[in-house]
Amino acid sequence: MNLALDLAAFLVVAVGVAHSYLGERYILVRLFCREDLPAIFGSARFTRRTLRYAWHITAVAWLGFGAVLYLLGHGPFTRSAVGLAVGIMFLVSGLVALFASRGKHLSWPVFLAIGALSILATRG
Repeated sequence: MNLALDLAAFLVVAVGVAHSYLGERYILVRLFCREDLPAIFGSARFTRRTLRYAWHITAVAWLGFGAVLYLLGHGPFTRSAVGLAVGIMFLVSGLVALFASRGKHLSWPVFLAIGALSILATRG
């Protein structure tokens, strides 16, 4: 066990949660009140969904990095453990993109493929 890595993992998870919460509360809500948002794919609603998804997907990535830092400190830091942590992070990212954009943002199939391939290629 490594206290420095535990603290780093905790901090990256805390920053991810704070980023999502504070961004939603103080930035996105105010941004979405604007009347001049561009209409991507024909609607400002899709623009809002894309911005929200892009904002929160950062927290998902940071949670994945937190898992890797935790593995570094607690082990086993194996190829399959890291592949699983990265794979889960990308599978969650893909699902978030799929549901947030209702399938219109084309990152979701790529993220799902990265997640599945990461797990498949590194499983023990």
